[in-house]
Amino acid sequence: MRRGFAVFGMAVLLAFAVIAAAPIVVLVTGSLMGDVEIREYLSPVLTGAKGYASWRLFPEYPTLKNAVELLLDSPEFFLMFWNTMKIAAGILLGQLVLALPAAWGLSRGNFPGKRFVYGLYILLMVMPFQVMMLSQYLVLKGMGLDNTLWAVILPGSFSTFSVFLMYRFFTEIPEEVLEAARIDGAGEWKIFLFIGVPLGRTGVTAALLLQFLEAYGMVEQPLAFLKEKSLFPLSLYLPEISLEEAGFAFCASLAALLPVLFLFLAGSKELGEGIASSAWKE
Repeated sequence: MRRGFAVFGMAVLLAFAVIAAAPIVVLVTGSLMGDVEIREYLSPVLTGAKGYASWRLFPEYPTLKNAVELLLDSPEFFLMFWNTMKIAAGILLGQLVLALPAAWGLSRGNFPGKRFVYGLYILLMVMPFQVMMLSQYLVLKGMGLDNTLWAVILPGSFSTFSVFLMYRFFTEIPEEVLEAARIDGAGEWKIFLFIGVPLGRTGVTAALLLQFLEAYGMVEQPLAFLKEKSLFPLSLYLPEISLEEAGFAFCASLAALLPVLFLFLAGSKELGEGIASSAWKE
């Protein structure tokens, strides 16, 4: 009986894994298909034609035309890709400068109103972007940063979720370790940099990875704060691809996915440990 339940559980997990991997398989296969073949399979979905949509696991007539067009004849794609990298790098740098010390101060500092400040961070974390969009726009416009990449980078640098995640790890550092460092003559900044950050490395890494994924795929902030198309990130490029270029759309989507997939595979261990440890500490 127990073996039967184990086999059934594995079958269910395998089914969910296949469903989760199906979009990736469709992207890879579609990027190797010509437009005519894709329309033949997906015309009931894309054009409203009669019949049922179908798909092949392997293209009947594989082609690299879409990849060649993307790499050699799509400068707009690379421009938006580098805009995305600039935004993500700026936000991550801002998180290191702002969120990391804030998390340490909230976890180890003692100052009046600490609980109020922490509660304010939690409130800002659960508040949707639409609630603060107008106020952020007015502030950025007053600073002369509207319609620049800084209009997206600066608000993202103050993201509170990273503070919350790193805070949970910093609170678990034994106070005895910090007291021993103070007795040895270490100042608060040395304790933070050489004890707090290394011991909280898992939480810091997980927070930065999640922040990168959010920055890489953000849509609402660029739509609200950027007007010139030359400043758009990659997340605003893909929806503009017409259905007549379905194969190119698949190839571009796959190319946009690769950096995220590589980063996830490289940091999956730290990300999993960070999220699991944070949930356990809650």
